[in-house]
Amino acid sequence: MKSKIRLLQTKWNDSGLQLKIVIVFILTISVIVFTNLILYLNINSMLEQVDRIYVSNVTLNQLSDALEEVQSSMTDYLDTKSSDALDSYYRCEQEYRKVLNQLNGEVSGDKMLITEKNIKSLSENYLELVDETITAKRGRDVELYKVKYQIASEKNRTIEAYIYSLNEEQFSRNAGKYVALISTLKQLEMVNIFMLAFGALFDILFIYILIGDIIRPLKNLSDAARDVAAGDFTTKVTVVEAKDEVGILSRTFNQMIQSIEEYVERLRESMATESAMKERELMMEGHLKDAQLKYLQAQINPHFLFNTLNAGAQLAMMEGADKTVSFIENMADFFRYNIKKINEDTTIGEELKMVDSYIYILNVRFSGEIHYKKQVAEELEDVKVPSMILQPIVENAVNYGIRGLEREGIIEVSVYRDEPTDSICISVWDNGHGMTQERIQEVMEGRASENASSSNSNGIGLENVITRLQLYFDCDPGNHESEMRPEDVLTMQSDGAEQGTEVTIWIPNNH
Repeated sequence: MKSKIRLLQTKWNDSGLQLKIVIVFILTISVIVFTNLILYLNINSMLEQVDRIYVSNVTLNQLSDALEEVQSSMTDYLDTKSSDALDSYYRCEQEYRKVLNQLNGEVSGDKMLITEKNIKSLSENYLELVDETITAKRGRDVELYKVKYQIASEKNRTIEAYIYSLNEEQFSRNAGKYVALISTLKQLEMVNIFMLAFGALFDILFIYILIGDIIRPLKNLSDAARDVAAGDFTTKVTVVEAKDEVGILSRTFNQMIQSIEEYVERLRESMATESAMKERELMMEGHLKDAQLKYLQAQINPHFLFNTLNAGAQLAMMEGADKTVSFIENMADFFRYNIKKINEDTTIGEELKMVDSYIYILNVRFSGEIHYKKQVAEELEDVKVPSMILQPIVENAVNYGIRGLEREGIIEVSVYRDEPTDSICISVWDNGHGMTQERIQEVMEGRASENASSSNSNGIGLENVITRLQLYFDCDPGNHESEMRPEDVLTMQSDGAEQGTEVTIWIPNNH
């Protein structure tokens, strides 16, 4: 016997922590289920006995009520001879027969069963008399239905007396059974209380013994961990010989605390170094983005300045001072905007004013051959955008769209809100030479960069505009994981040669 106990103890110590908890849980639940099952069976048996005690009295009460309804419905018909009263009689008769079928109809030596059989026989005879009374009434045989009604009423009173007598006798017998049942129920109640108390005490004792073997080593580990948290790295844990997770944890814990102080120190140094590097990285990233924006915004080709100054000189020689003043003012506004906004944000309205000055200057240079239109939603003029994004697109429309066009060259700028995407759109459309889809793809992919030294360009092309828009909307174009693509901020569309081109800037709806 002792060897079996030692064997069970060894198996218990070698079992995993999860298996131990499952065993404790299963045994505890088994005690609870067994106790509740016994209680349920006892209570269910008592309820069935209570039902059997009173079912006979309930049936007799139903029979008495149904008999009264039959007599009442028959009387109503005899008084009124209405179809409603006749229908009521038939329904009451069916209900009475339904309850009547529950009574005993067989020969028996039991006095109560004999009474039930007599009630059933009298009821059958009574229902026949009632039917004959109804038939005589419908046949207008006054003498006959009065006689039948009298007999049926007497039969009804006889049946009522039998039912009352049987009900009283049945109630008296059931009262004795009920007293015995109450006594048994009280005894069962005491037994159930004892079983519940015994089950609860057994569960508490069982759980205390089994869980204590699991919790005790964990408590020791908790105390040791608290000492380590307080800075005491000399503490040790008593090694548990069990091969479960707690035993493994206690053995490895002692090994861990031997090097934990050194590890914490290395961790502090590593965190300090990482924090400093992260701070420098953020500063470098911010400086890099600022440098990118400033560099991209500062690419203004001085050739344009020279060309416009030459045109102003020629105009001053050929015309009076008024037009020269207008020309110089527009040119001054244009370059003042470039110098002032190079490191600042701007608005759509200010970008449009700069384009107006730019078109005016070009029309002076090229004798008014550029026809310029605007369609702008006024409520969008105050929307913030990076500077110098609109003029380079208009410049491309002039140089590559309508320059050298034999027909009248038109440039139209539209500012509107795109309802499907709720984005703000800035569209630059020209009726010029147009572009092939291959050429559009090259431009969008950055494989068709313009020559910044060209006399017809200010050096800020579409690739530059796309890059600055992406930077402005917090998207690093060098990050391949970025969700924002070039076509998210700028799109190009053309139906082909001599079909014109439309370039659209898309300002995200969360801007």
